[in-house]
Amino acid sequence: MPDNHQLRSELADLAEDAPRHALNLDKVGVKHILYPITVEERGGGWQSTVARVNMYVDLPMNFRGTHMSRFISILNRHRGKISNQNLQEIVSETRKRFFAARAHLELRFPYFIEKTAPVSGETSLMEYRAAFLAMGDDDGLDLELQIAVPVMSLCPCSKEISDRGAHNQRSVIRLRVRSPELIWIEELIELAERSASSPLYALLKREDEKYITEQAFDNPRFVEDIVRAVATELDADKRVQSYHVECENFESIHNHNAYASLNSDLHH
Repeated sequence: MPDNHQLRSELADLAEDAPRHALNLDKVGVKHILYPITVEERGGGWQSTVARVNMYVDLPMNFRGTHMSRFISILNRHRGKISNQNLQEIVSETRKRFFAARAHLELRFPYFIEKTAPVSGETSLMEYRAAFLAMGDDDGLDLELQIAVPVMSLCPCSKEISDRGAHNQRSVIRLRVRSPELIWIEELIELAERSASSPLYALLKREDEKYITEQAFDNPRFVEDIVRAVATELDADKRVQSYHVECENFESIHNHNAYASLNSDLHH
């Protein structure tokens, strides 16, 4: 029986064979790996969460495939240390291990913020969906921060034409921001919430419900209003290279959703 060294030397590596079709591939890799990460909080702490991880490299036309196990090996070497602070290190190591011109790392994860109800002072954890999307090549690291922020919107038209009340609904504001500098997740959440009719909370007492209902009534917003308000603040932020913002209202009196978006690359 051959020893392990002999066995490995005898096993064929078909990934390095020439492919039948000589085409370069933009991305090859692994998707949907659940993995623990830590994310730095604006207040100075670190939040432990679980990310759904995608990792890719480009593949030249002279290789049939790539070695998928290397991606997992790289993750394992950074176990307990994966964070928004060392994304460039992980991407650089991926490029070197695969001799790749370009490498991608995508981390999608829930992020929690403790929020205080506006009147009762009750505290609760509010969940937001965030993502770091990193791409490294010879020009450096390109990093994009994504966040989905649930909010409340109240229809200005409904308020204008109705004798009693106005229809409102839960909405979601989605932001994709590219910046070479650190932008806190908390910053983008606060930006989104102040652009809506009202923020949302995980826990509210009756006095809080009254306050928020009236706050929304005093701040009616179309989806178009929300997107423009967010974009105006991002335009004024010198750290932001580009962005995409969209808002979707889960309408309460229509059998459809209202939607608006703005891409800074098309806007400027």
